[in-house]
Amino acid sequence: MKVISDLNQPTLVDRSLAAVWHPCTQMKHHESFPLIAITKGKGPWLYDEKGNALLDCISSWWTNLFGHSNPQINQAIIDQLEKIEHVMLAGFTHQPVVELSEKLAALTSGNLGHVFYASDGASAVEIALKMSHHFWQLNGKPQKKKFVCLENGYHGETLGALAVTDVAIFRKAYGSLLQDVYTVPSPDARKVKVGESAEDVAKHAAAELEKLFEKEHQYIAAIIVEPLVQCAGQMAMYSPEYLRLVRDLCNRYEVHLIADEIAVGCGRSGQFFACEHAGIWPDFLTLSKGISGGYLPLSLCMTTNTIYRAFYSDKTQQGFLHSHSYTGNPLACSAALACLKIFETGDVLKNNIARSQDLANAFGWAKIDSRVEHWRQQGMILAFDLKNEYLKNPSTFPREMFAKGLEEGVLIRPISNTIYVMPPYILSTEEIIQMGKAVERSLAKALA
Repeated sequence: MKVISDLNQPTLVDRSLAAVWHPCTQMKHHESFPLIAITKGKGPWLYDEKGNALLDCISSWWTNLFGHSNPQINQAIIDQLEKIEHVMLAGFTHQPVVELSEKLAALTSGNLGHVFYASDGASAVEIALKMSHHFWQLNGKPQKKKFVCLENGYHGETLGALAVTDVAIFRKAYGSLLQDVYTVPSPDARKVKVGESAEDVAKHAAAELEKLFEKEHQYIAAIIVEPLVQCAGQMAMYSPEYLRLVRDLCNRYEVHLIADEIAVGCGRSGQFFACEHAGIWPDFLTLSKGISGGYLPLSLCMTTNTIYRAFYSDKTQQGFLHSHSYTGNPLACSAALACLKIFETGDVLKNNIARSQDLANAFGWAKIDSRVEHWRQQGMILAFDLKNEYLKNPSTFPREMFAKGLEEGVLIRPISNTIYVMPPYILSTEEIIQMGKAVERSLAKALA
């Protein structure tokens, strides 16, 4: 860490280290690993205070779908800024939130026709959990208040969301604060045995879930899953068959299905909603991250008419008792509407098919690298694992890979021994090739 010796001219990094407590970060590590001061962004590129360009391979924590400083999203926010920047959504409404809700409902063909808003992904998960619990109370089944989550799943870091998160570092630090939940096996296709398929792994996992439902369904409110990809869980990918089987089990045992699409929604999987790959709809679906194009904090929970009608009453205490100061913020909703317009007019999902193939081609080297295992891809998410025997120090490898990536002009952020890319949808074929080569060089340096 550089000591601030000249208080009149501290660098931006100096000032940040002195005053900012960064998220999910051991601040002491920045004594030896770089903290990068970003001054601007354009398209898929970020620029630091020295003018160095970084290709944003992870969409700035999976949020930036259409590039930094996107002209259409910029203009939408400017136009809305001239009208109203914010008004509370209790007792008031406005055009952007109504239009956004209608468009999202239409994308589900009306299956999820009601939208409740918040600001961040964890808050959207809290809404789904509370809404499910409250629904069963209103329907005379107050004992249904337990939740089920998947092994290695991640849903956020507020207390309710963290309770259904199965990531060891968080559970060890905050487990004593959390509600007890049921954790069931993940359908992670990396578990496949000789002679098996990803569908077989999905069926085995669903069979274990059925055993739990048979025994405990009268106490279970909902199960929460990340459809197709457990992102923070080392990008574990699985067959859509699991979603179909879970939907059937939830129907049979009267358990809600919560689809956490905060990371995998908004086209990331290849469909706008990842659940569409399985041909099912959940009882609750959460979105955040990409819904505003990475511009402004916005999250939401979509649900069915059955859920909505249970809360519809003359009694205030029967309403859904939850609120956020910036619920349905007009600027954020305008950014989201601009994103949906880009989807509508830009053939984004169709074009992403070609981009996904470009991505696979650019990382073809990893498929044949003897140090790599479990190469996998779902739409615009590509990942592979480094075999442990090639890692000198597994605990420091992610930081070393990040640092070597910076040297090669790419922003990558490995999860343990998993290297992944989740880039903006606007990359050219040339930029994707450049990314693949830069990650390959970064890995060579990190393992040297």
